[in-house]
Amino acid sequence: MAVTIYHNANCSTSRKVLGWLKDKGIQPQVIEYLKTPPSAAELKRILKQMDASPHDILRRKGDAYEALGDVSKLNADALIKRMLEEPVLIERPIVVSDKGAVLCRPPEKVWEIV
Repeated sequence: MAVTIYHNANCSTSRKVLGWLKDKGIQPQVIEYLKTPPSAAELKRILKQMDASPHDILRRKGDAYEALGDVSKLNADALIKRMLEEPVLIERPIVVSDKGAVLCRPPEKVWEIV
């Protein structure tokens, strides 16, 4: 099974999920999304797999989030554009497999798709 994790090594939840995957014998493709953000098309594909909107994966902490202002006024395309400009706005970790995609918050959600 092909597994990809959109990972931030500074995030304890992201490290935990990656560790669990490796402990299970899964060697996921690790994408450090802060260094290599997904394209708009890729992010839309992941959201479709999750049956989610950009608002569902928005990280609601930090200066970048505060700079957004009233996020309820941002449509999906505008929010995706901002997420790609400031990848820290994407909550992590997101794991994608042949079974779908999930935001691993809480981390145990990873077991839904692996």
